[in-house]
Amino acid sequence: MRRREFLRVSAAGSSLVALDGLIPNFLGRTAAQAPTAERPGARDTILVVVQLTGGNDGLNTVIPFNDPEYARARPTLRQTTYHRINDQLAFHTSMNGLHSLLQDNAVCVVQGVGYPNPSQSHFRSMDIWQAASTAAELNEGWIGKALRHIPAAASFHLANQNESAPLALTGAPARVPSIGTLDDFQLRLQAANAADRRNQRQLLDTVSAPLAPMGRGVGGEGPNLLDFVQRTAVQTYASSRRLQEIGRNYQPRFPYPQSALANHLRLAAQLIDAGLGARLFYVTHDGFDTHAGQAGPHANLLRDLSDSINAFFRDLSARGHRDRVLIMTFSEFGRRARENGSRGTDHGSGAPMILVGGRVKSGVIGAHPSLTDLDNGNLRHHTDFRQVYAAILDRWLGVPSRQVLGQEFRPTDVLRG
Repeated sequence: MRRREFLRVSAAGSSLVALDGLIPNFLGRTAAQAPTAERPGARDTILVVVQLTGGNDGLNTVIPFNDPEYARARPTLRQTTYHRINDQLAFHTSMNGLHSLLQDNAVCVVQGVGYPNPSQSHFRSMDIWQAASTAAELNEGWIGKALRHIPAAASFHLANQNESAPLALTGAPARVPSIGTLDDFQLRLQAANAADRRNQRQLLDTVSAPLAPMGRGVGGEGPNLLDFVQRTAVQTYASSRRLQEIGRNYQPRFPYPQSALANHLRLAAQLIDAGLGARLFYVTHDGFDTHAGQAGPHANLLRDLSDSINAFFRDLSARGHRDRVLIMTFSEFGRRARENGSRGTDHGSGAPMILVGGRVKSGVIGAHPSLTDLDNGNLRHHTDFRQVYAAILDRWLGVPSRQVLGQEFRPTDVLRG
């Protein structure tokens, strides 16, 4: 390659480094991994984890409306209107969206989930759930470790500005980027003035023209370095432009609520439908530490959660991804059975997890925890959360759960086929 060609390619490559954070790494990988006849990425499964931060009150999320102890434990917080799941249990009255998906056989409620000797500390308990371990020191997350077994998969933390990446993603073979909108993929050209930036843009447009077949290195042993640099630049630039185009043109097939959670799930839908190999997403939904005046705020949180997931799943289902997507909700702990004197609830333990997808076993798995056989006022768990993780790892992501969880856990029967 002539010197001028080398400078053109080098300039293009250096300009691309100006993309935010580690986004160029993702774009470069996905350009090479986009679905083809040999790599049918459209059949890859997708996991979306929704973290309910603060300790969701499971007893008012999945309600044992026929249990007289429920009314006694919740004199002001009990729900007298609700959406029936079966003859014993119901969703909170604000959870219209999830109830609609239940009727569409796309919701699985796993009852009484927790872990032995539960911690009442937000930080410690959240670390346990995110690391999938009760060890004293926790440095790696279960999703980060899972990603080592599927290194070609792109993953994202869908985050608000300045939101820290969760421990769950630590330990991945490449850092998982935190993004809030598709604008985060915008190419930022580093130049002193507008004229120079125009020149850089023209240069990138030029090198993005169709490439000749990959050259051979010295002695004919594989592609040479300049071929690699040029192709990386071209793929990254093309992927960046494609994502921006998707952001401008994406029209949801189902209306999303106006909320941060819904916006993040809409972004996930855009990335999934782009066919770039994105398979794991992590998003947080904050505000569940409801010690006082719980009724109104908790109803709003559940409504946002329910409506956002409903919109996301129906949007993707309409685009042909119904059986590819699995959404999993969790919280670091539940709340105590009895409400407190401030018309709120305090830190508890056993609580439900909710899974949404086209291949879940719809309905309720496991008995509702007893409201008379309590552990120091807390609901007892009967299903270790790592059993749910094991099902997702082994049967959904195709990752050996033992290598991620550190020991064998019997997978909960939450998936069909």
